Amino acid sequence: MSKKRKKHQEPPQKLILRYLKSHPGKVIGFSKIAAEFSNRYSKETIQKVLSELHERGHIIQSSRGKYAYGMRKSKISGQYVEGILDMTPSGNAFVISDAFTQDIFISASKVNRAFDGDRVKVALYQSNGKKRPEGEIVEILERSREDFVGTVQLYKQHAFVVPDYQNTNCDFFIANAVKQGLKSGDRVIVKIKTWADDEKNPSGEIVEKLGVVGDNDTEMKAILVQNGFPIHFPDEVLAEAALAAGNMPEDAYHKRRDFRDILTFTIDPEDAKDFDDAISFRVMDKNRYEIGIHIADVSWFVKPGTALDREAYKRGTSVYLVDRVLPMLPETLSNQTCSLRPDEEKLCFSAVFQMNNQGKVLHEWFGRTVIKSNQRFTYEQAQERIETGKGELSEELKILNRIAAKLRDDKYKHGAISFETAEVQFIVDLDGVPLGVKIKERKDAHLLIEDFMLLANRSVAAFIAKKAAGKRQSLPFVYRVHDEPDPERLDDFVAFARSFGYQIQIDNPTQIPKALNKLMEEVKGKPEQNALEQLAIRSMAKAVYTTHNIGHFGLGFSYYTHFTSPIRRYPDVMVHRLLQQYLNADYNYSEATIEKQCVRCSVRERKAMSAERESIKLKQVEFIQNYIGESFEGIITGIVHFGIFVEIIENKCEGLVPMSSLHWDDFVYEMKGNRIMGTDTGQMYRLGDLVKVQVVHADPEKRRIDFVLVPD
Repeated sequence: MSKKRKKHQEPPQKLILRYLKSHPGKVIGFSKIAAEFSNRYSKETIQKVLSELHERGHIIQSSRGKYAYGMRKSKISGQYVEGILDMTPSGNAFVISDAFTQDIFISASKVNRAFDGDRVKVALYQSNGKKRPEGEIVEILERSREDFVGTVQLYKQHAFVVPDYQNTNCDFFIANAVKQGLKSGDRVIVKIKTWADDEKNPSGEIVEKLGVVGDNDTEMKAILVQNGFPIHFPDEVLAEAALAAGNMPEDAYHKRRDFRDILTFTIDPEDAKDFDDAISFRVMDKNRYEIGIHIADVSWFVKPGTALDREAYKRGTSVYLVDRVLPMLPETLSNQTCSLRPDEEKLCFSAVFQMNNQGKVLHEWFGRTVIKSNQRFTYEQAQERIETGKGELSEELKILNRIAAKLRDDKYKHGAISFETAEVQFIVDLDGVPLGVKIKERKDAHLLIEDFMLLANRSVAAFIAKKAAGKRQSLPFVYRVHDEPDPERLDDFVAFARSFGYQIQIDNPTQIPKALNKLMEEVKGKPEQNALEQLAIRSMAKAVYTTHNIGHFGLGFSYYTHFTSPIRRYPDVMVHRLLQQYLNADYNYSEATIEKQCVRCSVRERKAMSAERESIKLKQVEFIQNYIGESFEGIITGIVHFGIFVEIIENKCEGLVPMSSLHWDDFVYEMKGNRIMGTDTGQMYRLGDLVKVQVVHADPEKRRIDFVLVPD
């Protein structure tokens, strides 16, 4: 009698590898893999197999207990870096890391469940000759935010929330939606509840119902949340803020330099509520003045490691929308305790200079102070005194304005670039309805404050750099740096300027500031001014926070930081803390930790700017809805393969002329030339051209305005 043949059993290596292959590019945890094969193998066997597969190069181990298949061994460099994810609308992304001067490209298929702004771990690919490094995300280290804004789509008992944010590439599943009273079309805030490895969509939990689509308050809150800014402070943070605001111990003034009897004042916008800087002034002798730049001492009230500090770091900055401000700190601190309001004693961190009429610094001092502001000026009030020489403190303001002008001239002589772009301000009613548009003017009063703040910022940075030069160990610090422009982008800009007849000679980086400033003077008042200014700005690098000082190219400063706005910027709080510690000869700081914080603060700054631009765009669309069918003169501000962007001169509203509307000719897009040209008529449109457009459509939900060209 023959023996029954045993059924062939595949080895565990083959089965586990096949399982991982069925999820290409997906990072799977050990517990998930163990659960899949628990009825066949012990955990010890599974762990041994995974280690063997990894050693042989069949799979990768992104971190302890996490494995993935999908990258060829030849593609992996074996190097991993951490950074912040910056998603694009296409689904592709870039990781910003302090380990690389360039951002790391991540294709859409390799994002692996990460969201915009997340801190991630990236496996780098081997260099294939491309300039930009590439890789894929293998681990999400820290979520940038928990909350997302979206619209409910109801399906029987459950629902999906479709995120508004175009850089979020998944919907959120909501169970028991009917029991929660949700309806299709509701605008809500949703947070991730769970996201199992085998689920396409995360399960979400409704945090808050925002309201009706199109309502101003709903839309403004949505803009904030979808850019990662929480609209409410946690109770714990509010309680700490109240305690800090009411806690002024007797030793608060101890070891502080007293400026309470010295003339001090603030100059701010008329609607400002948080005054974080003040200027003191006194005459020392005929050609010697003491000028103090006094900044709210937020670091005294916001201590490291507290809930208040964690929340400020999480936000990174205050956000300024068209009709509101979302503060970085609770209002008990930002608008009251720390705000340098007149006739109130306030704790400050100060940069004090003795200067002459030529703007030369004869002596400098940095440290903690106590002040009492004598006067609160609006920009308009200060400007009137400067222009007329009449009114309270007019003589002091004229002297300060004269010194500020000297500082400004010196700045441009040493390589600063002068970009004076128009800033739009919408006039809205109490319901947020846009009533009109005005262009903000920058006069002497604005420039005076700006120039003295610049003096304080660069002097503090230079002071730390000089202090570090005499130490064996480095003194990590928060620098605000701005790199030289990318040569290729600069070449494109020079070629574009020449197409308008402007000759720019740039043979090396030192010639850039002088050449650009000369061009900006030549284009003033001409139709192409806006296009040339905008393209020049786009050719520049972005300013960022970092511990690695390379100077500030745009300002022409070798050393620069942000010291002057700790009420609304977290990096300034960091600067105050570091400066005080170094003044105390305490040098125990981790450069790696500070650099990590710098990278996050740079990302939060970009998100705040995005929110601000989006709120302006929303009001542009709402405003232009009243002018459907009307025609305006405009300037071409952008040309892409799908159409022409035009900005209306009268109200600065920007819209798109779709390529499909140019039906009278077959237009060809030329990216390098920043133009399109008709193949039949030879009609050409390029950046900076003056055109006439008719408003045909405005969609507030999509933030889009559509124009058609009105033929000459």
